[in-house]
Amino acid sequence: MTWLTEPFRHEFMQRALFGCVLIGFTNGCLSAFIVLRRLALMADALSHSLLPGLAIGIILFGLTPSSLFFGALVAALLVALGAELISRSSRVKEDTSLGILYTVAFSLGIVLLSFAKVRIELNHYLFGNILGLANADLWIIFGISSTILPLLVILQRPLLLTLFDSTVAASQGVRVGALSYLLLSMLVLSMISSLQAVGVVLALGLLTAPAATVYLFSDSFPALFWGGGILGMAGSSLGLFISYWLNLPSGACIVLVLGFAFCAAYLFSPRYGVLTKYFRRRHFHEQSLARWNRKIAPPAESPAGQAE
Repeated sequence: MTWLTEPFRHEFMQRALFGCVLIGFTNGCLSAFIVLRRLALMADALSHSLLPGLAIGIILFGLTPSSLFFGALVAALLVALGAELISRSSRVKEDTSLGILYTVAFSLGIVLLSFAKVRIELNHYLFGNILGLANADLWIIFGISSTILPLLVILQRPLLLTLFDSTVAASQGVRVGALSYLLLSMLVLSMISSLQAVGVVLALGLLTAPAATVYLFSDSFPALFWGGGILGMAGSSLGLFISYWLNLPSGACIVLVLGFAFCAAYLFSPRYGVLTKYFRRRHFHEQSLARWNRKIAPPAESPAGQAE
């Protein structure tokens, strides 16, 4: 069993595991709202728009956790608000403006990183490197998780009402606009916390796969919320250990584990699995055909009739 306990001997693996637990659980819980609200495109756009903020923060203030945090936060909010402003002031739809802004922001970030005074490994920000977590990074992750999770639990009912029927929510006194911006802000914060783990390119997988997987098993929102958190935490931790044992990139392994769980649910879920539906339909058809054949089959002749 030394292969199982060996990773815990290293301090960097202990920090990485603690970060995986926090990041995976927070993103998994938040993914319930992302999946129900259909914010996958928004999440993908905002995750890519973090890069120019990171680059500007590094250029102006150096490679510190605080500069990365505030730079990424400002960049993501600017892209989100810019897309909203363009869609409201022109005939261009929000998804189109968002697609233009985030690709421009992502390209700008790649260019700006080449002007940074310190040597930057671009792959660490594109695909993550959770093994490089420092104590300051863990405090930021802990602070973000401690902010997002209580808010999601406290505001669960008005958030759900806003997601499913904003008109009814507004009629009951729910501030729909404020809740929408709050959910967007929590989305940005969660992506900043997962930046070190999976990077800007793979962040969408951590934000959508957990709840999407549980969604194939249950129609209950508590199951979707807490189950997504547990699956995100377990998948992130397992991906971290696989990356350690096989010497593979940690961010890619985390997303691959969650992607494998989703594919398994898609195929074998008892309620909504594709293969499960196929075999169940075939089974019911064979039963119905057997009953139909029994109804239309001619009655067997009696021995007396045969003798006559």
